[in-house]
Amino acid sequence: MSQQEKLLARILSGTSDTNIPFDQLCQLLYNLGFDERIRGSHHIFTKDGIEEILNLQPKQGKAKPYQVKQVRDVILKYNLGE
Repeated sequence: MSQQEKLLARILSGTSDTNIPFDQLCQLLYNLGFDERIRGSHHIFTKDGIEEILNLQPKQGKAKPYQVKQVRDVILKYNLGE
């Protein structure tokens, strides 16, 4: 199991939303086909066919828990990462 697969499993399990490294979350979204635009500390992810826009900001090197939940909801809604 690759590092990306392990991270995806951790996100989907929902048990460690406070311990997801921000850079790894951004890399996962990029690997899932999202386009990234950066405005200051805001990393904005969009993808054709997905109506939600994911706006992420780091907090001490980690992703914010509510933003991890938003990513999980989008992954589950659109069956990404399978």
